[in-house]
Order: sequence, then C-alpha cells, then structure tokens
Amino acid sequence: MKNLIHHIIPWKTSLGFLLILCFASVNLSAQEEAGTVTTSAKKPVRNTFESVWIMDNQTVMVPVKGTLEMDIQHRFGTVNNGFDDLWGIYAPSNIRLGFNYAPISKLYAGFGLTKEHMQWDFNIKYAILEQMKGGGLPFSLTYFGNMAVDGRDSKFFGRNTDRLSYFHQLIIASKLMDKLSVQVSPSLSYFNSVEGYIDENDVVQKKMDNAHFAISFMGRYKISEKMAIIAGVDQPLTVHPTNNPYPNVCFGLDITTSGHAFQVFAGNYSSITPQRNHVFNQNDYKNGYFLIGFNISRLWNL
Repeated sequence: MKNLIHHIIPWKTSLGFLLILCFASVNLSAQEEAGTVTTSAKKPVRNTFESVWIMDNQTVMVPVKGTLEMDIQHRFGTVNNGFDDLWGIYAPSNIRLGFNYAPISKLYAGFGLTKEHMQWDFNIKYAILEQMKGGGLPFSLTYFGNMAVDGRDSKFFGRNTDRLSYFHQLIIASKLMDKLSVQVSPSLSYFNSVEGYIDENDVVQKKMDNAHFAISFMGRYKISEKMAIIAGVDQPLTVHPTNNPYPNVCFGLDITTSGHAFQVFAGNYSSITPQRNHVFNQNDYKNGYFLIGFNISRLWNL
C-alpha cells in the first residue's frame, strides 16, 4: 500500500487557507457591526464568483430563476510526454457537455454526458444561505449533489446498480472584498462498486473503499472588470487500502461577460465528473503530471 504521506499536500497550507477565510469573514462582520446600519440596508452580496464553475469545482453561485446554461468542458492529456503529443494537446482528451436550468429561485438542476466511460450525470444545486451586506451573514452556503451512471457495456458490471456513483458537497464561500472571493468545500463521493482482488487466502478484498471524503479550497482575484486569476487545491482525506488518489493543484484565468464564461487552467484532474476526480485521480503533481483544461459556459435568461 502506498503511503498516503507521499500524496498529500502539507496540512499547514490547507489549514492556513481556512484560517484566513475565517479570520477575514469575522473581521469583515465586525467592521460592519461597528457602524450604524439599519435592517433595511441588508442585501445579498452579488457576484461572489462570476460563474457556477471554478475549474473542476462548482462555486457557491446559483443563477437567477429562468436561467438556462450550456457547458462545454474539455481536458487535454498530461504534459509529461512533451513534444511527442504537443504537451498533451494531441493526446486523448476528455469532454463533457452539460445543460442546467433554474426553475425557481435558488435552485439549479441539470444533466451532462462525459466522454470517459460515457457517464451520464444528473445534478442539483441549492443556495441554502446568502452572504449579506450591512452587518448580515458573512458567508454563503450552497449544496451540490449528483448521481452518475457509467454507460459502458454490461460486461463491466455484475449488476446494473454497480454503474451508479454519487457526490455530495457543501460549498461555503465569502466575498472578502470586491476583488477577492474564497470558498471551502467538504465533499463525500460514493461508488456502489469498487474493484477487488483475491488475496493469498482466496478471499476477495476491496482495493478501495466505497466512500471517500475530500475537501477543496478555491479562490478568485479580479485583475480587471472581466478577468480574474483563479487557483485552488483539492485534498483527499480518506485513506484507502490501495491506489490512494493524488491531490489536485490548479490555477488559471477566468474571463466573463454578461452571457458567457470562459476559463482556461492547468491542473491534475482529468475526469471532469467530481466523484471520479476525487477518488481515482492518479496524476501526481510532484512528477509533473499536469494537464490543460478549459470550461465554456453560455447562459440565456428565459
């Protein structure tokens, strides 16, 4: 079994990010309470992030009622082969097409199809709490969850239910100032079926656990009205018997208009579907297994 200590990013980095978020949120709230603010001045904070996506993660944002969104997500191959496949651009790629709609306020639902394993995913997102101006709540809280169906041939599965996997995530975010927003997102991934092996006693053993816990730290800093720098870390928490996943370190640019969002970035994740990213990522950032990805989102207000 691989030693997990070789796969994780030092906890001081992740913990420091969380402490900065908490301190800044409390400090912002204290500053607002120091002034004289009427209840009527409390309004929701807008545009904590400009898109529902931040690279391979969902943001805390839920579009307004009546919004229809189409997503194109693309991940090239890893850059480690150099010019042989043009640093991954000519390597086998992964693609997802998705559609989401907001039927009522604070609720977003949709589906997508990913090239890897021809996975259908059906997702839902709900804004539980909103960060408020004028001395109100200093953070926003959103739930995101999905169910994915592996579309490969039936020979890969003992039962049809073995195709199913699930993802649950709580997204906690704060807009600390006009240019800076951060979020932390604990998550649970679950696969109905995981690979096994027969040990020396002819007993079937699981290579990995069905359930996997992880935590993500994401941030955005605006460098202009329509452009921002984005960065983040996805840290696995569960220790499996074998094949422990590697963390994801990612950074890039976010470019937005009123109806479009475009992100180009480098990171370690290639699967796009969040539960497969968190559980099965074997791209080790320490050995240069990065890849280029981009997200394109188009929104219509119906």
